[in-house]
Amino acid sequence: KMRLIFYLVTFIFGTCIGSFLNCLIYRLNNKQSFLKGRSFCPHCQHKLGFFDLIPILSFIILKVKCRYCGQKISGQYPLVEIVTGGLFLLILNFQFGGSQFSIFNLLTSVRFFYLLIISSLFVVVFVYDLKHYTIPDKVIYPAMGITFFYQIIYNFPAIGSSFWSFLLSAFGAAGFFFLMWLVSKGEWMGFGDVKLGFLMGLFLGWPNILVALFSAFFIGAII
Repeated sequence: KMRLIFYLVTFIFGTCIGSFLNCLIYRLNNKQSFLKGRSFCPHCQHKLGFFDLIPILSFIILKVKCRYCGQKISGQYPLVEIVTGGLFLLILNFQFGGSQFSIFNLLTSVRFFYLLIISSLFVVVFVYDLKHYTIPDKVIYPAMGITFFYQIIYNFPAIGSSFWSFLLSAFGAAGFFFLMWLVSKGEWMGFGDVKLGFLMGLFLGWPNILVALFSAFFIGAII
């Protein structure tokens, strides 16, 4: 029973983070600060109240329309909230599914919160790139920094072969994309993919990066 409560709370927390990520994606594109200012309708600019911002539920209650101007609400908002909540659940299960579950283990797990942060940043990268065909530096560089320092801390006190495996995977993936960018003069892919390749390699390490790259190209070919 306690485990189910943790799962429910984690999903709700993930949907709330997903709501924030939607705000971040919008404001990054419009060069607005996401640290201040209340949420507002992107159509009429009317400030939104609490009942307009309940993840998933507000989208259903408002019948996919803004309460103030009647314009349609993009399906991106509930999708990002649901996906983020689902990712948080997967991470929770991955981290604690087969072990003794307790609130102490949850709150003291550096790896758990690290994965939540990185997965959130990847959601922003995915949606932003899908909408605007570019990867924002304001997201990719912090993600690189967080991942780099995590890999150092995770391999502390001795930075052994595993750390260098992650680092070489990062440079290898970035180098692969850089060559494609250089040869095609930016026509096959943008330089943002070079940065994303570095982040993926640093996050996944060897040989997981190969699986990720193969899957990405395979899915891309299908689409």
